[in-house]
Amino acid sequence: MSRLFVVRSLVLVIYFICPMHVFSQSSSPIEPNFHLLPSPKPDRIILNLSENPLEELGVNWRTDTTITVSHVEFAMATAGPEFRDHVQSRQAATETLISQQNEEPTIHANYHQVKLDGLKAGRGYVYRVGGGDFWSEWFQFTIPEDDHEVNFLYFGDAQNEVVSMFSRVMREAIINLPKMDFTVYAGDLINHESSDFEWGGWFEAGQWIHASIPSMMTPGNHEFSKNPATLTPHWNAQFNLPTNGPKGLEETTYEVNYPELKIISLDGEQIDESVSYREAQMVWLRDILSKNPRKWTVITFHYPVYATAPDRYHDKMIDYIRPILQEFKVDLAIQGHDHAYARGRAFEENGKMDYKKGTVYVVSVAGPKMYEVKADDWMDRKAYGTQTYQWIQVKENVLRFKTYTATGELYDSFELHKDLDGENTLVNMTPLTPERLQSK
Repeated sequence: MSRLFVVRSLVLVIYFICPMHVFSQSSSPIEPNFHLLPSPKPDRIILNLSENPLEELGVNWRTDTTITVSHVEFAMATAGPEFRDHVQSRQAATETLISQQNEEPTIHANYHQVKLDGLKAGRGYVYRVGGGDFWSEWFQFTIPEDDHEVNFLYFGDAQNEVVSMFSRVMREAIINLPKMDFTVYAGDLINHESSDFEWGGWFEAGQWIHASIPSMMTPGNHEFSKNPATLTPHWNAQFNLPTNGPKGLEETTYEVNYPELKIISLDGEQIDESVSYREAQMVWLRDILSKNPRKWTVITFHYPVYATAPDRYHDKMIDYIRPILQEFKVDLAIQGHDHAYARGRAFEENGKMDYKKGTVYVVSVAGPKMYEVKADDWMDRKAYGTQTYQWIQVKENVLRFKTYTATGELYDSFELHKDLDGENTLVNMTPLTPERLQSK
């Protein structure tokens, strides 16, 4: 009798003798989350960006603890099955994570990670993960051409009802848009930081998309426990993000470099909670921006500098991060936390605000939890009660930005045109459709 059979049998017994809510994710119709328990077959497979994503990507996956050695096999993609004659194999680094939160069972799982290196720009690749009798399907991805064009998706908070409500937003984006090079998540991927079932729901919402389009994510406050702020151990176990940031902030504060785009993640919760980590991020950010040869700079962090309501402004982001964004003429800041949509520019100088220059700030939400919107001078476009996804394209001297609703309707659009001196001109291309705002 296999260990897996015994474990699942015990779970079934517990399910029938315990209250139903033990296995439930919400108060809606209850179903036990048996499919979220680890097994010998790899699950929660995800590609992550590396520091140099035209040459290397990270891949992670999960199994139960009976699988102590696991591998990735990969090859250059071909039109037929002949790629299997040219497969390279890499053994994964493996760590065990034991997690338990609220009324969920204690879950023991092994997480495996590999860096796929030696990749070439413009090439397609296939890979699978596992070993022995337990392999994933073959996934396929493409490295962008080294032609100074990058296309990526940006999602605000998913956080609540992720499987039932966020999944449609992600899938609509994939159906509606051209092929994306990567996806950015601006924090609060789930609601309870160490809820293994909630993390399972996040992976379920993305399914093969996570395994086929590389991701980068910045942590939100819901990825931390409190007093003191401590990042969930799920983060480093299940993601494979760059470790090129300040010491102690590996995989939360980091940079990714394309030929003409530098995209940076800052750890907003540690900016808020820790003086030492805040100062470390400020020093690091100034250093990398002062040596930045790339034409475009995008930064993602969870707590917005300018919020969707004036009473929600985040003082520490304004006091410590905004001056750096202004000094180094950061082009775009993509943020989460406020569960609404707002987009605009703002530049503070000598106590006076100029809303026609400076960094473009965007706040968006991809999940169903919504906050009110209060009009403010910095906003060029805003929305209440609207799940959105964003398409960003960087190509030569133009950054294009489009926001779509969950039904695929264009809601906001603008372009940044960069001149030879590095100055941006913003061209509003906002649709004529009315703004979606709450009734007064």
